Amino acid sequence: MTDWSRLTHAYGPADDIPDLLDRLVVAPTADLWSDLWSALCHQGTVYPASFAALPWLAARAGCGDREQEVDAVVLAGAIMAGAGQDHGAGEVRSRFAVETATLLAAANRQLRGGAEAADYVHLLQALLGLEGVPGWSEEPARGIVNEEFQIGCPGCEADLYLALGESGFFSTAEDYAPADAEVETRPLRAAAPAELDGLGRRLHDLALADGRGEVAGVLTYVFGRAVCPVCEADFAVADAIAADR
Repeated sequence: MTDWSRLTHAYGPADDIPDLLDRLVVAPTADLWSDLWSALCHQGTVYPASFAALPWLAARAGCGDREQEVDAVVLAGAIMAGAGQDHGAGEVRSRFAVETATLLAAANRQLRGGAEAADYVHLLQALLGLEGVPGWSEEPARGIVNEEFQIGCPGCEADLYLALGESGFFSTAEDYAPADAEVETRPLRAAAPAELDGLGRRLHDLALADGRGEVAGVLTYVFGRAVCPVCEADFAVADAIAADR
């Protein structure tokens, strides 16, 4: 039996977590899930209570409600992505190996199950977090879903937007949101799928195998190259995203 009062989360003692978990079982809402995220994985930081919630998350990952299952897997993946932090919970990967295996199986099941594009990207993130694979986090997934990354240029440190979606695939140092905006841009250069390696190759191949060609296409730009319109520096997009976290 977990003594939640002896654990902490982002806002202090975790004795409020059991009530929050019970409410999520009875009447789950987006606001309740947001409250749980905020307490257990605040801006990517995890706490002793975060790992204590893994058995509950593993159970919810098989509850039969697809939306709740995805929410549980994605939060668990974000928590396990922080397993190496100085969280005060000890060696969590061995302690929660059974729960992690259950959540990994659920992540793979949801990836194969026709998830919406945004959910699919977050499930990829969760899969790698549960596996302990470095190089992928909440920010890259959020950038793909939002069709934009904000980074610092590796050459001149100018603030840049990298657009990947309906607006096009380009870099710019200006706000391009207004429909009539005339901004200076440089096209992003997608990596040739055959030339991808490492994490880029794995994610691209997973997306193709799952019939998610649109996600695979965006990933070729995430693991491609960009040019800064301010200083003309040519850089790897994925490296710039990783350096800007």
